[in-house]
Amino acid sequence: MGQRRKAREMAVQCLYSLEFSEVEKDYREYGLLNEYPDILLSLAEAEHIQPNSPVYAFADELVKNTIINIEQVESEIDKLSDNWELEDIALLDRSILCLAAYELLFTDTPAPVVINEAIEIAKKFSSEASGKFINGILDALNKEIIQKGKLTN
Repeated sequence: MGQRRKAREMAVQCLYSLEFSEVEKDYREYGLLNEYPDILLSLAEAEHIQPNSPVYAFADELVKNTIINIEQVESEIDKLSDNWELEDIALLDRSILCLAAYELLFTDTPAPVVINEAIEIAKKFSSEASGKFINGILDALNKEIIQKGKLTN
């Protein structure tokens, strides 16, 4: 397994753990930004990953920036998940989707890489059906991003 995959897995686990945090809705971003470092450090220790390693740094970057952009990320997922409310999506699948949607929307990582990584993480931690569900939403998001890019060029 590559270092970036390991970092994405840690990021998903951290985002999933944050789903159980009791943060005030009005201060959600602030609360999550305060809570995630301890969770990520615990995950790293369990995996024997040093906090000064590239894996940890990438996981930290992913989690922090997903939280910072969480409202837009969740809005995009909610808009594209036909027949599903965001709250009805399994927490683990939602964590995977949020991370991947952040990468699609805000990074230069190629879409096929982001989508494939999300599917593989879903297969490992969730189910085959989750992988298909996640693929459908991320593919739709990628098409929307491409379409918006064509409109602005």
